[in-house]
Amino acid sequence: MTTPRRSPTLLPLRGVRVLSLALNIPGPAALMRLRTLGAQCSKIEPPAGDPLAHYDKAAYATMHQGVKVSTVDLRQDKGQARLRRVLARTDVLLTSFRPSALARLGLDWKPLHKACPQLSMVAIVGASGARAEEPGHDLTYMAEHGLVAGLQLPPTAFADMGGSLMAAQAVLAAVLEQRRAGKGVRIEVALADAAAYLGLPHHWGLTLPGTLLGGAHAGYRVYACRGGRVAIAALEPHFAASLCQVVGVNDTGPRALFEPRAHEQVARFFAERTCRELDALARQHDLPLHCLPD
Repeated sequence: MTTPRRSPTLLPLRGVRVLSLALNIPGPAALMRLRTLGAQCSKIEPPAGDPLAHYDKAAYATMHQGVKVSTVDLRQDKGQARLRRVLARTDVLLTSFRPSALARLGLDWKPLHKACPQLSMVAIVGASGARAEEPGHDLTYMAEHGLVAGLQLPPTAFADMGGSLMAAQAVLAAVLEQRRAGKGVRIEVALADAAAYLGLPHHWGLTLPGTLLGGAHAGYRVYACRGGRVAIAALEPHFAASLCQVVGVNDTGPRALFEPRAHEQVARFFAERTCRELDALARQHDLPLHCLPD
């Protein structure tokens, strides 16, 4: 796994101090993005640590590279006093607790804003508004928005990672508003909303079976090949024409790769060739193709 690099010239959050109390994937992944934008990131963890560190040390290490991590018990008066001192010199606070948990920690927005008017808060929640107290997780929000097929688990944590990007965007928005208005703001980011956004192409019908991105186009599918699979994404007319030429589809018109015969020809062509042969063809004919060896 490679660690994202910060741009050497574009660091819009240079000098911005972000403190995170957010655990598991969304908060740490947001810090990883914010670091690439130049933010100065620190994190307070409970005495038990971040669960992420226990079930995947490598992922935890990657997401916390360059982040100053401290252990503080916020349930104790001493821990609360330390948090208040840190918040006095913080620009944005990142959390991932339900509203009731934030209230127990003394982090309700109104009194917090009164005590630290310069501070903004980006609150990562499961679902927004009245649903903020409902139990849920990445998988349940993906299921809610059509991102879970059959009994198979999704290949990655789409809602968590999408939520982390939305949280990083919210930090940018908060900093811009701070600079405009001279005071902090609270922005809520819901993982359910991230899943809903990622699920929009499915909701619009673009990826349903029999549609353009759902298998109807022979140039946008996954096929078996010798020793693996190959993903081809030859949708644009020039890519589609190149694919037709390579596999021997005589008709290169806009509807050619929608025909059943074209599907058969493409499938047969790929099935007879190895990943190495297909990679070479992709380079030679400028085809958007990626092989997945067994």
